Amino acid sequence: MRTSFRSMSRVVLLITSVAWLSGCTNIEPWVKPYERDHLADPIMALDSDPVSTAYMQHVYEAREGARGGEGAAGGGCGCN
Repeated sequence: MRTSFRSMSRVVLLITSVAWLSGCTNIEPWVKPYERDHLADPIMALDSDPVSTAYMQHVYEAREGARGGEGAAGGGCGCN
C-alpha cells in the first residue's frame, strides 16, 4: 500500500513538473499576421451600427463643444 502511494505521488510530481516546465518554452502567436484579416470582420465590431455610432459621437462632441470631450486626451479648448 505504501509503495503504491509513493509511486503514485512520484508520477503526479513528474506530470506536474513537466506541465510546469512546459510553460518556459517560447510563446508563439496563435494568429499569424496574414491570418488577422479574418479577425477584422465587421461582424466582430463592438458596435452593431458604425454609422449611427459615428453620428452619435459627432453629436456628443458638438454638445461638449470640443473634440475629445468623451474622455480622450486634450483640453476643452479643442486643441489636441
